[in-house]
Amino acid sequence: MRVDRIRKIGLLLLICLATPAPASADDPDAKFQLLADATTKSPDGQVRVEQYSAVLGDKGFLYQFWTFNSDHQDGTLLSPGEDTDLAGYPAGFRFSPDSRWLVRMQKLGAGYQTLFLYRRDGVRFSSATAKPLGDLAWDYFFSLPASKRLHRNPKDRDSLNHQQAVLLKGLDENYAWLGQHWPDSRYLVISLSFDAQGEEKPLPWIEGWRCLYDMKTGAFSVPPDFADHNAKAFNSPRSGRG
Repeated sequence: MRVDRIRKIGLLLLICLATPAPASADDPDAKFQLLADATTKSPDGQVRVEQYSAVLGDKGFLYQFWTFNSDHQDGTLLSPGEDTDLAGYPAGFRFSPDSRWLVRMQKLGAGYQTLFLYRRDGVRFSSATAKPLGDLAWDYFFSLPASKRLHRNPKDRDSLNHQQAVLLKGLDENYAWLGQHWPDSRYLVISLSFDAQGEEKPLPWIEGWRCLYDMKTGAFSVPPDFADHNAKAFNSPRSGRG
């Protein structure tokens, strides 16, 4: 009996030694492969964003987005729990000039895109909003009287064809090209668009409607300087645009 017990213990030890240790929580799982040409470094050089992908059979690819310090330590997964609906494509990334904020520009499908915002603590980043920043921007748009010009149900966002929330270029220079003199690394300019392709009786749509997001207060606004541009962002079948 004792010999049998020793043999069982030895067998268990061999199994334990032969079983590979799970990947560290601070590193991607071994099935995810690094996209070597998709790394983004922060302006201060202390943080880098790396993208990894894994094949999920007939479900396509799943991507993970990680931040690491300059020594490739202190890894943080930016997309925990996300499936192919939110992380089925590679993303673009932009740091604020002071390296304290990180914007993820996420493709969701052909003609669809949203935004995520992350806040830095040390060399780690965490979500700065309870839901994707792109969703919050649409919430803000549909809270405004101007959205009624579209004659669309704000609760039926899925009906918006080619819905996009895009980060306007210029974050790295605090949007100087817009002629603004805003405080450093405080504001994001977001552009919203969708179209009426495929609609039997097309309703009005918007193309490049802009709003401002304050990363310090978490509030949206539309500066007076955006008024003329936003007025031209509304399109309809009668206008012959789009």
